[in-house]
Amino acid sequence: MGFSLKPFCLLFLLFFFTINASDYTTLIYKGCGKQPLSDPTGLYSQAISSLYGTLVSQSSKAKFFQATTGNKQSAINGVFQCRGDLSNVDCYNCVSRLPILIDKLCDGFPVAARIQLVGCYMLYEASGFPQVSGLELLYKTCSGSNKQGSGFEEKRDTALYSLENGIISSGNGGFYVTSYESVYVLAQCEGTLGNGDCGECVKSAVQRAQVECGSSVSGQVYLDKCFISYNYGSSKNRPSAAAASDSSFPTPSSSSSSSNSFSSGPGQNVNTGKTVAIILGGATGLGFVVICLLVIRNSMKKHDHY
Repeated sequence: MGFSLKPFCLLFLLFFFTINASDYTTLIYKGCGKQPLSDPTGLYSQAISSLYGTLVSQSSKAKFFQATTGNKQSAINGVFQCRGDLSNVDCYNCVSRLPILIDKLCDGFPVAARIQLVGCYMLYEASGFPQVSGLELLYKTCSGSNKQGSGFEEKRDTALYSLENGIISSGNGGFYVTSYESVYVLAQCEGTLGNGDCGECVKSAVQRAQVECGSSVSGQVYLDKCFISYNYGSSKNRPSAAAASDSSFPTPSSSSSSSNSFSSGPGQNVNTGKTVAIILGGATGLGFVVICLLVIRNSMKKHDHY
């Protein structure tokens, strides 16, 4: 009996497409409180660990959840939210990465911390941490390309106007995606916002995108309580990300907002050093996928002869 490549190919294909479908765990940005928690008795660290466990466990059955752990002197407030179109399994897989990333990207136990991935975010803050307006800019990014003279801005503005109206009327839990003339747009609000407040937040984010991104063909704007994204081109590359949260984070150097309480930075550069390896690995993987598909097709042809 000879060695059969077919079973191995089936397993590889499953693994290959699963890996390529998991871009919702890509890091967008981080926000870490500048002031560390004073924790001589370990009460804060215990409360944070307990909060992590609660939030991660809830992510298998909800897209948004907030909780408080610890006593009055060491209370920690926390929240997570997943993108509206993620399954419960994907939401859990996304959120379960966040405690590890917070510990890795924020030194020690800061007074507050937030990690934003494409598909979810998690935030914690010590009780009494200063609150900011829900319209506070946390992070934005605009592409370097533009479509000047092509009518792009009119198409984008029409798509964004549809987004403003749709987020209010959709009744989809503050999550909405639409498109117009190859401009794909997405918005999501924090789970605590009603339709009216959500609409106002998205409207503010849209105005920022129009002014600050100009003719850029794609942009993302994260406010404290909502997020919008737009992209001109293929629907395959349409924007997708989770909502912003209720804390005060400064914007990285590419943005125009700041705060005295936090240090933060974009996540796009985290994986820059891996780009070449990813390209080479992807090419190799794609080649093997083609081989596997040919093996499976030939096997099916043989089966048809019996």
